[in-house]
Amino acid sequence: MAGREFDVVTGAFGYTGKYITRRLLALGRGVRTLTGHPRLSTSFNGHVEVRPLGFSEPQDLVESLRGAATLYNTYWVRFPHDETSYEKAVKNSRTLIAAAREAGVRRIVHISITNSSENSSLGYFRGKAEVERLIADSGISYAILRPTVIFGVEGILINNIAWLLRRCPVFAVPGDGNYPLQPVYVVDVAELAVTAGREESNTVIDAVGPEVYSFRELVCLIADRVGSRAQIVDMPPTVALFLSQVVGWFVHDIILTKEEVKGLMAGLLVSKSSPTGTTRLSEWSRRHAHLLGVRYASELSRHFGERSRAGAMS
Repeated sequence: MAGREFDVVTGAFGYTGKYITRRLLALGRGVRTLTGHPRLSTSFNGHVEVRPLGFSEPQDLVESLRGAATLYNTYWVRFPHDETSYEKAVKNSRTLIAAAREAGVRRIVHISITNSSENSSLGYFRGKAEVERLIADSGISYAILRPTVIFGVEGILINNIAWLLRRCPVFAVPGDGNYPLQPVYVVDVAELAVTAGREESNTVIDAVGPEVYSFRELVCLIADRVGSRAQIVDMPPTVALFLSQVVGWFVHDIILTKEEVKGLMAGLLVSKSSPTGTTRLSEWSRRHAHLLGVRYASELSRHFGERSRAGAMS
């Protein structure tokens, strides 16, 4: 990208990273991605330069970041798997941030999570907070976006709730289902990220939508949208988690983790801040009901290359 100002997006072929990349390209920005999935390099019709996201060679990361104006960082792990852990993700993030500093990157826009805290008992939220601190201490201008549940056509949680509702006679709700969550549209998150990338001041923004649901209300909304007749039944969290593990074995994926259940039930996916996204799930789901849950979205397939067995059921 000699002679052209460009930005770097980690995971441009993933979920949030893809929408950030689309927005940057629409604005005429040059985009380079650091990715663990270089086989997807034909995406974006060759308009995105591809470099490996390899943490074992920090100097290669420096060279891949050199000359970039802004680093849009979506790197994280949803749950520990094989050799991947939250602790390793924090270590890798430290390497990436140090490389950005050495490369002279002007600004970092980082995708975190609402209610992150280094005092959290949940590894996901604690690790996210640790990375936020590393960025704040880096000396690089930064914006930290804290989304809740991100929804969109390729989203995992809401899509897979719809997938289950389309196929199962019973849907298990952990506990009483009265804990809140505040979904935000992926396009709104991308717009917030790119806008933050053009600014100068250090900032932390909750990226949250305009509607708050209880988990039960959310499931009922999706059931209505896809025409499901499934019984929505409150169950002890341990039973609901066990059932999700049974289905997970069948589709060769991890549908829900113990930490995710605890985070949901603790109300960590809602913000006290004013909404920053404008798209309503109630309206979006009406327009996209024909797409919701048609195919299973596998976390292991998306991020670890493990093939889901759910395709045969789609």
